[in-house]
Amino acid sequence: MAQEHGARQKKGPRPSVARGKTLKRKRGQDNLSSLQEQIEALDPKASVASFTDLPLSEPTTSGLAASHYKTLTDIQSRAIPHALKGRDILGAAKTGSGKTLTFLVPVLENLYRKQWTEHDGLGALILSPTRELAIQIFEVLRKIGRYHAFSAGLVIGGKSLREEQERLGRMNILVCTPGRILQHLDQTASFDVFNLQMLVLDEADRIMDMGFQRSVDAIVEHLPKDRQTMLFSATQTKKVSDLARLSLQDPEYVAVHEASTTATPTTLQQHYVLTPLPEKLDVLWSFIRSNLKSKTIVFLSSGKQVRFVYESFRHLQPGIPLMHLHGKQKQGGRLDITTKYSQAQHAVLFATDVAARGLDFPAVDWVIQLDCPEDADTYIHRVGRTARYERDGRAVLFLDPSEEAGMLKRLEQKKIPIEKINIKANKQQSVKNQLQNMCFKDPELKYLGQKAFISYVKSIYIQKDKEIFKLKDLQLEDFASSLGLPGVPRIKFIKGDDTKELKNASRAMTHLSDDEEDDDDGAKKADKKDKVRTKYDRMFERRNQNVLADHYSKLINDDGTIVDTPDENDDGEGSGDEDDFLTVKRRFEAGDEDLGIEAGEDNTLVGEAANKKKDVKVVNLDGKELIIDSKRREKLLTSKKKLLKYKGNGKKLIYDEDGNAHEVYELEDEEKFKARGDASEQRAKFLADETERTRMADVEDKALARQKKRDKKEKRKARERELLAMEDQSDDADLGVQLAPYQDHHHSDYELSAPESDLAAAPPRPSKKQKVFFADPSSDDDRVPKQKKNKGQQQQPGPIETLEDLEALASGLLG
Repeated sequence: MAQEHGARQKKGPRPSVARGKTLKRKRGQDNLSSLQEQIEALDPKASVASFTDLPLSEPTTSGLAASHYKTLTDIQSRAIPHALKGRDILGAAKTGSGKTLTFLVPVLENLYRKQWTEHDGLGALILSPTRELAIQIFEVLRKIGRYHAFSAGLVIGGKSLREEQERLGRMNILVCTPGRILQHLDQTASFDVFNLQMLVLDEADRIMDMGFQRSVDAIVEHLPKDRQTMLFSATQTKKVSDLARLSLQDPEYVAVHEASTTATPTTLQQHYVLTPLPEKLDVLWSFIRSNLKSKTIVFLSSGKQVRFVYESFRHLQPGIPLMHLHGKQKQGGRLDITTKYSQAQHAVLFATDVAARGLDFPAVDWVIQLDCPEDADTYIHRVGRTARYERDGRAVLFLDPSEEAGMLKRLEQKKIPIEKINIKANKQQSVKNQLQNMCFKDPELKYLGQKAFISYVKSIYIQKDKEIFKLKDLQLEDFASSLGLPGVPRIKFIKGDDTKELKNASRAMTHLSDDEEDDDDGAKKADKKDKVRTKYDRMFERRNQNVLADHYSKLINDDGTIVDTPDENDDGEGSGDEDDFLTVKRRFEAGDEDLGIEAGEDNTLVGEAANKKKDVKVVNLDGKELIIDSKRREKLLTSKKKLLKYKGNGKKLIYDEDGNAHEVYELEDEEKFKARGDASEQRAKFLADETERTRMADVEDKALARQKKRDKKEKRKARERELLAMEDQSDDADLGVQLAPYQDHHHSDYELSAPESDLAAAPPRPSKKQKVFFADPSSDDDRVPKQKKNKGQQQQPGPIETLEDLEALASGLLG
């Protein structure tokens, strides 16, 4: 009975289990077909209130319910039906309106209906402008997609590239930043996107601007054009060029706030404070001290300002936790800061625009913009960190008097209501003296302050909207003093602008007369622009000319005259040597006439000319005569570079079989060329000959490559055989195997014998071949080994290990 039971267990699965799997598979196919029918019958314009009203799969519905997502926001109810039908979407909605779920739900649903597996490759690619926003999207995807079988990955900078490369090929959904995913597309061989179904761009206007334009263009070139593309942002781009770059096909524009009277949430209270630039830190400190039980984000224009304000306020100890976030931090630190700030009840976060887009910090009470945003869109994204999901929030914008008119005009154009508020004088505190004291004691803080000052001025300088940002109207000296700096740091780019203005100004305004002097009191000359002085002018104005080399005094001008060098003994009255006055050193090209040599009637040289003629040498350079009449010309002969101008242009030559030199390209005789036939026929014949020659060369190259491959293979085999032979020899040497001399005339082979001590100690080797025993003709049994034939032969003593073995050996030898 036990054997029958075991035999019955060895058979396949029970019929009931197999039937259950078949029914489950059939039920899944029926659910997919019914789901597809419901989506085709779905009316995109119909109003949908909850996720249960949408035709969604069971895993997605369960994930949404487990994450406590029940009702739809405006952007979700209007965009998700279009996305489920596979249409391209341009989604624009206010900050905090739930745009993340608007594209994550269609991503899961479309891949689920297509029964996507890891063998199908990458199905959806989601691009985010910042790492923090990408992490946030990935966390939401993990929550609502927990019951799906898809594999999802987060690809951002600051992590190990090799670890990402190993897992990238198995991902179905990727949430990434543009720079990192482009690096994988270019470098990771196992990463293929030929089967991509969906491309999503969150904060699309930021991704499509100049900062990411090249990266996005390069990414799109890798992607297939037949895909679904969705763009979402609070300030959506509608430029035709941007949409054409992404290959959108009849996109559906879903804008929630177009009919609204404001571009920001109605629950957001927006104010601005008119604060001169030197007083901004005092007002900020007073605000923080007055709101210790609040959660605040303070936006600044650069990372260096964030570091300085954070470090200085941290030393001042306002009584509330302080944090800072900027792009120069490492990825782990940025993630820790965002997590801590999200969990904190009361804290102040100093941040750049890295935190301005998409990040969902819970329960933010205040958004302070210490520095004016570059445009109205940036303002909308900054204030969007508060008043999310119809909660209350407050925002304050600090404006310099020079920025007020232009910024209010831009905000009015974007339908942003903002009111002016005043600061209570009795609650305002000044930290200027404390900052000066800290910068005096701490050089590192002073250095941070200098960098913060320069970065702020540069951020104003590079802004495009000059109607708002007017650098010359800012009180930079007072601002540097408010940071605790002893003086204004040097700014190179502003000095460059002043130089440009001076160059472009008229000469009458920049150059004043040198004769303007005050004759009454002998005052200094009027301010004027000095003439341009070269480095040679400064060199020859030095007093210690005698320490220079001799060749400085022998320099000649372009007109052939010697440079006028000052003399230490010169008293200004012309007391130098009369022979040196108006001395000319000439350049001679060729000919006696050019040499200035006078000849007599009998062609003999006269006076000093005869002595000069003796020193003149003539050098022939490529048919040109170069006259060497000075030491400088003699040195010229040793410089190949300087002799090039006296030589002709070089020609590249080739040599024929006879060794005659020819130029690389030589014109053929026209008559001979025409005699050979029509030019088009000659061209066709030449192309055919060259094609055949190339084909034959290709055949020879392939044959040579195959032969090299065969030779390499043979060498490798020979090397392996040698290694095997060496191993066999080493094994035999280890066993002490010796070849015994021929003794028995009955056998024609050599017997293998070994010392008995070695054979007794070593274990028997397993033989690969069967051992063959040679038979003795006088023996009746052929299967008996040689060792068993000589039974009467005396056995050899065993190995000597103890004293008893030695005594036995001695008694045997004695008889």
